[in-house]
Amino acid sequence: MNDISIKSPQEVMLMRQSGQLLAQVFAMLDTFIHVGVSTMEINDKVEDFIINQLQARPASKGQYGYQYVLNTSVNDVVCHGVPSIQYKLKQTDIVNIDITLEKDGFIADSSKMYVLAGASPLARKLVDVTYEAMWKGIECVKSGATLGDVGHGIQSYAERFGYSVVREYCGHGIGREMHEAPQVLHFGRPDTGLVLRPNMTFTIEPMINQGKEKVKTKKDGWTVVTRDKKLSAQWEHTILVTENGFEVLTLREEEKTRLDGKLI
Repeated sequence: MNDISIKSPQEVMLMRQSGQLLAQVFAMLDTFIHVGVSTMEINDKVEDFIINQLQARPASKGQYGYQYVLNTSVNDVVCHGVPSIQYKLKQTDIVNIDITLEKDGFIADSSKMYVLAGASPLARKLVDVTYEAMWKGIECVKSGATLGDVGHGIQSYAERFGYSVVREYCGHGIGREMHEAPQVLHFGRPDTGLVLRPNMTFTIEPMINQGKEKVKTKKDGWTVVTRDKKLSAQWEHTILVTENGFEVLTLREEEKTRLDGKLI
């Protein structure tokens, strides 16, 4: 427990600030992502917006030697897709945009799926179920709950639809560093694992596959794809444990009605 960061009220305020700025980035992207835009254009637009509009820092750039400010994971790419000038979004694509932002020393991390107009009903269903699975995990968060509760909430929901949960990648603590303790698995058993305490902050970011959970990394050393070439989807939020439940620090405007009337 000693290596788990419990944030002070001031640190929580700064985490909230970073999260709200990151939500603005996605609001900007909602009108920018379209058929024919290259994934590198998305990267460059986000970099300019974070630096020049928000006066913040894209935290992924330079992390672990990575050159870009975000990941663009299209179709069978599970995570860590690398932006490309050559790849232009197609009408049938689904794409996850995963972005980190640092402001005043604290980092927020979030990702969102974008579904292009010609995507198949099966692709749309995977995206929708993955989104709901993330929320099933989030809604397990409260002081005294366990990370096993969170993982079980995600896994049990996704598997109900015949999907599989990627095992190799997980959520993580976050704050002054992008990756802090603990690891947040997206599968598990209730009443097992770390007991949650107020002012812990971590990400919940399930990667859900249409087929088997097995993945592989491409020769670029970054891009992770499904072994069976079936689709994968992911959503991510940065979460604060509160006295009564949770706060989604990266909550986007269109999601606020989801929490109306809920005790958080």
